[in-house]
This record gives sequence, C-alpha cells and structure tokens, in this order.
Amino acid sequence: MRAFTRAVSPRIFECQLTHLERVPIDGAEAAAQHASYERALADAGLEIVRLPELADDPDAVFVEDTAILLDGHAIITRPGAASRIGEIASTAEGLAPHFDLHGIEAGFLDGGDVMRIGRKLYVGLSTRTDARGISSLAEIASTIGFDVVQAQLRDCLHLKTGVTFPGPDARGDPVLLYDPSSVDPAQFASTEPMPVAARERAAANCVRAADSLILPAGNPRTAEALRNRGYNVVEVDVSELQKAEAGVTCMSLIDER
Repeated sequence: MRAFTRAVSPRIFECQLTHLERVPIDGAEAAAQHASYERALADAGLEIVRLPELADDPDAVFVEDTAILLDGHAIITRPGAASRIGEIASTAEGLAPHFDLHGIEAGFLDGGDVMRIGRKLYVGLSTRTDARGISSLAEIASTIGFDVVQAQLRDCLHLKTGVTFPGPDARGDPVLLYDPSSVDPAQFASTEPMPVAARERAAANCVRAADSLILPAGNPRTAEALRNRGYNVVEVDVSELQKAEAGVTCMSLIDER
C-alpha cells in the first residue's frame, strides 16, 4: 500500500478557513507534525510517495481534496476554493504513473467530501462541493463500477470532517465513526454507527492505514472505545494543522491496492 502526501507550504498561515477563526500557525511545528503523521503511515507499512511541492499554495498539504483514488483509477477533482484550482495539475502529474486518470470537468468537488464504503461513494453537499460536481463524479464513477449517493452534513467543512469509515472491527462489524452534531448516520446503509465521545468532535475524522487506525490526539475516550472494539489506534498530534481545519484523512491519498 502507498500513501501520497505533499509537504506543508511555508504559506500555510494563509490557508482557506470556513468554520474557524484565523489564529497564528507555526509553520515549523506544522511541518514537524506532518512528518510525524507520515511516520505513522510508514510504521503501518505504507510506502510514502511525495507529490511535487507547491510552496506558494497555502492549502497544498491537504492532498485529499484534489483526487479520489479508486483501485487503479484516480479521479482528479475541482476544489471548491478558487485558490486551490492550481493544485490539481500537480496532483495529476504525481499520480499519472500509478493510475488511470479521470477528471471532474463541471461543478466543484473536494475529495474530503467523498467517503467510500465498498462500491458506494457517499458525497457530501458542502460549501466546497456542489450538486453539479456530484453529478460529474457520478458519471465517471459509474463507468468504473461505483455508485454515488449524495449525503447531507451540517456545521462542518467536509463530509469526512463529521464521519469516516474505519472498516470492520475485530468482530467484523462495519463501524461508522461519526459526530452526531454533523451527520445523521441513518443515511449510510449497512453500517454500525458509533458516535464519538462528547467534546471529541475531531475524532470523527480517522484514517485506516493497513491494520492501523490513525486518530488525532486529544480524543482519549473515543480512542479507548475504538481499542475496545479491537482497532489498533495510533494517536498523532496534529494540533497545529487543525488550526487550518485539517483532519487526518486530508493529508494523504491512500492507495489500498
């Protein structure tokens, strides 16, 4: 398995913000935390593949928004923030040797709004993803064997800010990890909903890396509940990156093959 990542821009303090007030971001600390995140992926057995650096693009480290990896295919998105459109050519260049490329050509779509469960892609209608972008994705996805289902969210940046799919637990139950204030779990079929602990909203965003489950540090009760279900939880401090509305999924593109 591989994880595609990109370096933290020295201009990350100029990042796009939707739900958070702007506060100072320590670029050196953000880069150090990103390096720890990459080490967690590597420790889980993933090969780290760095996409070309984009020093002048403040949000460039958040590679998840620029592509969707589906087996041997990569769908290059059209991010909803105008400042991020320039990132997609670089992502396409980095992924081209490894995948068959497809492109969203109408509407807007952030990869952070797309959650895969089996052959279904749940896509959140958000401030960064519109109905036309979802339709464009559905057209492409149908040609490679995936169905698209529109999902509703509230009070969060992306769908995967409020809900992620950790994969089966030790008993084989398909756990859905979610923040009750952000999504209604009933819209995700054939899953077993597990709410995050109170005041641990950030824990709803986790990333499955081989046999490990990477969770942002600072969510002890949710981490314990996941361990009790048999997950190998790895907690990573991303507090400086969270000032840029980051989650642990948004800083990598996981090739699950």
